[in-house]
Amino acid sequence: MTALPRFMVAPNGARLTKADHPALPVTIEEMVACALACHAAGADGLHAHVRDTEQRHVLDLGLYAELLSELGQRAPDLYVQITSEAAGRFTPAEQRHLVETLKPRAVSVALREITADQENAVTRRFFAMCAEAMIDVQHILYDTADIAHLARLVAQGDVPRDGLKTLIVLGRYTTGQTSTPAEVAALAQRLKSALPDADWAACAFGPQETACLIEAMRHGGKTRIGFENNRLNADGQVAANNAERVTELATQAKRAGFA
Repeated sequence: MTALPRFMVAPNGARLTKADHPALPVTIEEMVACALACHAAGADGLHAHVRDTEQRHVLDLGLYAELLSELGQRAPDLYVQITSEAAGRFTPAEQRHLVETLKPRAVSVALREITADQENAVTRRFFAMCAEAMIDVQHILYDTADIAHLARLVAQGDVPRDGLKTLIVLGRYTTGQTSTPAEVAALAQRLKSALPDADWAACAFGPQETACLIEAMRHGGKTRIGFENNRLNADGQVAANNAERVTELATQAKRAGFA
């Protein structure tokens, strides 16, 4: 298993459409073009959602297989992570089925979703399968309760400790959500106290997204940036595309000494 990328781009997410921003990628062709542009701008990882013909978030094996194949050929050094996000549409069983069947190199899993209404034995079998298949699992953590939950699962052996990867979400997917750098320190400290060996990243919402991610880097974390969480540059202007968001973060990280 490999380490998390420093700059992962999340270009579309599960909720937005082209009505929110015309440069939001929704087709495989658009996702590949966006990934290549962001890679050229400095992103070393991609967090990918696929959409159906009506721009709806789907956990579609065929679409993911096509995307992974295309990027494997055109950007073989790009770390590509699929999502298992429920988005109010999919059950834990459907999420597990996607991962168990596709066996991607990397997947993000919201801990509170994948463990909902199921026995610990099911959780243990799923994460053991991921470990055996050498699938990088990044656990999405929304608050201190999620951090404590993951720590319990690791302590009791339901989630493997080796290669543990996490994402701290600074805020929620709500209208007008704005994250601030002041939120980073407490959550980072709580995570490092509960799971000191975890490889972690952060994502944030609103015009202070870049500042939040630079603060995460100061605390030893990595970053996830892009239209899934925010479409505004630090000056409050709407970014032209995801590559512009990556460029801003890479530039600010270099200025802060994180070259």
